Amino acid sequence: MDTYAALNDVLVNLFRDIMELEEQAIITQEYQDITNNDMHVIEAIGVGEPKNMSTIAKLLSVTVGTLTIAMNSLVKKGYVIRERGKEDRRVVYISLSEKGLRAYRHHEEFHRQMIEAVLENLTEDETESLVKALAKLERWFRRTEEN
Repeated sequence: MDTYAALNDVLVNLFRDIMELEEQAIITQEYQDITNNDMHVIEAIGVGEPKNMSTIAKLLSVTVGTLTIAMNSLVKKGYVIRERGKEDRRVVYISLSEKGLRAYRHHEEFHRQMIEAVLENLTEDETESLVKALAKLERWFRRTEEN
């Protein structure tokens, strides 16, 4: 198999496998009422200061309209809290509820285990090369996304 075909197979399979594994690991009995996409919205909201809808939409590369649909569902299910700005009542700030924080930590633990498994058998040089290669790939995706 040539390099092109090998890389194509690895990238396509890796993307699919990560999505499937993540769904199996994340959507447990406790979180069966949300989807993988919901979990990524929860991740984008994060645990720091509340964020406005535009900021979250930009992090997820979706429109505010698309995000609103997901947000309505997450609010209804008790994962997310919406609050109007104190200084500007037109601005809506989003933060995680206690339930949302538990889901966030659950998702974070999956990622920690995934990274530990990836790094487990790599040398320091291999790890450095992997990080550099993936960073270049990410930059290419971001440039493509912007066009």
